[in-house]
Amino acid sequence: MNKFRSFRCIPRFAMAMNILVAAVFSPMLPASEAHALEVGQQTKASGEQIEKLIKALRDSGAMADKDLLQRRADFENLMAATPDPTRVQIRRVDANGVAGDLIWPARLHYGIGRRAILYLHGGGFYSGSLRTHRNIAASLAKGASADVLLIDYRLAPEHGFPSQINDAVAAYRWLLSSGYKAGNIVIAGESVGGTLAIEIILNQLRLKGALPAAVVAMSPVTDFAATGASLVANASRDPFMGKEELTIIHNAYVADRSPVDPEISPLYANLAGFPPLLIQVGSRETLLDDSVRLADKVRQAGGDVALEIWPGMIHQWQIFPFWLEDARKSNGRVAEFAISHFVDKPAQ
Repeated sequence: MNKFRSFRCIPRFAMAMNILVAAVFSPMLPASEAHALEVGQQTKASGEQIEKLIKALRDSGAMADKDLLQRRADFENLMAATPDPTRVQIRRVDANGVAGDLIWPARLHYGIGRRAILYLHGGGFYSGSLRTHRNIAASLAKGASADVLLIDYRLAPEHGFPSQINDAVAAYRWLLSSGYKAGNIVIAGESVGGTLAIEIILNQLRLKGALPAAVVAMSPVTDFAATGASLVANASRDPFMGKEELTIIHNAYVADRSPVDPEISPLYANLAGFPPLLIQVGSRETLLDDSVRLADKVRQAGGDVALEIWPGMIHQWQIFPFWLEDARKSNGRVAEFAISHFVDKPAQ
């Protein structure tokens, strides 16, 4: 049985199969869902790394109370000071009018053009770029032995809904028209990038278009109506995401649309026919319930979904593999998931 075929624990963190998850997450999860989750303990080193990351993010000013353009610039400056990825090749491409970087492993005999991951960066729809997310894209390229298309979709407030979705769909269709088989494409993203990944699928389902082999949503925003109990239960534990931030994102992205519109909040969409889905989320995130409820809805619709709750992790931890061991591990899990669903698997 494929290890991603059902809700699973994270092997390196799991301490025992009889962990009483309900006792850990009962303030946030309905009892009917708690049985599906198994997590382990966070290590001391992991906790120390997260606290250092939180301090670095706070010191950067990237989440301070200021206008969105200044936040964007601060985040860009923070990530510009981080290491460049190694052992990859990068080529700038025009993906149906959307600028992007095509990133692939710098390996002897590696054949470009067979398997692809479309990566959609997070950043609240108002920040993030090819530079800020180059490391996670490179990590996935090497781990999955695949070409990764990282796109520079249009940002709010200059460009609102549906510009971001349109750019994401255009990039996916560029991969299809460039010779990649749908069965050899995985779509992935973190935060609102995860939201966009889901919205591509919903768009393709509406149009009866070709679906990718699988989807990865890391801490996606699925409910702009902010009804998840974890928004309150984890408010003091998540330093960078909460109801106020969701309101800021919603207003910049699509102020005039209902927060329960499925094109904005995929939690309210019809999820029948969804491709295999991996969801990663941190245990201390205010968006924990966005992920848990989405996983439950996909499963109820007959979908194949794997949910990973990573102990002690904060929003968007996956994009810092140069600082966090847990980011490297979680990126590895995403790569394994992609490989398991590619029609043409890489040679071992």
